[in-house]
Amino acid sequence: MGIKIIGQSVPNLPWEEKPSGYPHPVWRYSQNPIITRDAVPHTGNSIFNSAAVSYNGKFAGVFRVDNRRRQMLLHSGRSEDGLNWNISQEPIQWIKDDPETDYPDYCYDPRVIFMEDRYWIVWCNGFHGPSIGIGYTFDFKEFHLVENALMPHNRNGVLFPRKINDTYMLMSRPSDNGHTPFGEIFISQSPDMIHWGKHRWVMKGREGWEGLKIGGGPAPIETSEGWLMFHHGVLLSCNGYVYSFGATILDLEKPWIVKHRCRPYLISPQMPYECVGDVPNVTFPCAAIADADTGRITIYYGCADTVTGLCFTQVEELYDYILKNE
Repeated sequence: MGIKIIGQSVPNLPWEEKPSGYPHPVWRYSQNPIITRDAVPHTGNSIFNSAAVSYNGKFAGVFRVDNRRRQMLLHSGRSEDGLNWNISQEPIQWIKDDPETDYPDYCYDPRVIFMEDRYWIVWCNGFHGPSIGIGYTFDFKEFHLVENALMPHNRNGVLFPRKINDTYMLMSRPSDNGHTPFGEIFISQSPDMIHWGKHRWVMKGREGWEGLKIGGGPAPIETSEGWLMFHHGVLLSCNGYVYSFGATILDLEKPWIVKHRCRPYLISPQMPYECVGDVPNVTFPCAAIADADTGRITIYYGCADTVTGLCFTQVEELYDYILKNE
């Protein structure tokens, strides 16, 4: 029967067919970038590395907006079609569930999932250094802040979209306080989204395009063959860092076990909007929306730390490519 996506139907998923003769399993939207830096016109410097989800037949999301003071902040956004976005002009104002919880010093690179009865947001949180912040919303209007998941220093927090063996799972990349010239992916486990432990190592960089460090991308997509995880890899070249992204299949019950891992990257910085910006040569995936009925997957990714683009794949084609190139 082949691989199947396990999840919801998203009949209005943003989609564009692969260009004729294109040889690779992931292709860019022809109208990229879909969100430019002027979507928050008065204060925004750049909008990138952001998360979108299907919401009540439409789309909603949490967006990284760096302002003209170069503060890193999170804004909410809505869209009818997943392509044209209305992003709030004001940052999210967090409601503290516990009055002793510290407000973030900064927020960046969010991921969003729906789990159980609410939408959970996880991001890199300023808490005496980079940490993993967690919050939730029911309606993308009010946002609640809960305890930091992990101690500094850590980045690239990614929640799995359901409990596994009655346990919440969180990927992260332990780091330092700087630009982190190293990094491998770990999984932490929790009974309640507050207390995290039982840490497990997942994988480190292997190929040239991920030779310096790797980190999680969008929330993993559940399939009949395992969790489909997109991850970013970083190459240190003579011209600086280069961020690309690839794909891996993780075990459904023990997601720290790698079943299949694609050696080539899927997308690397090649287009002008991916190569020119505040940070050149970056393609960084933060959200993937999958339609279980068609097997289509739409990926939202940051480009050159400045704008947001889309790319597309089809799960059967991608899985075949991974198996042929592991």
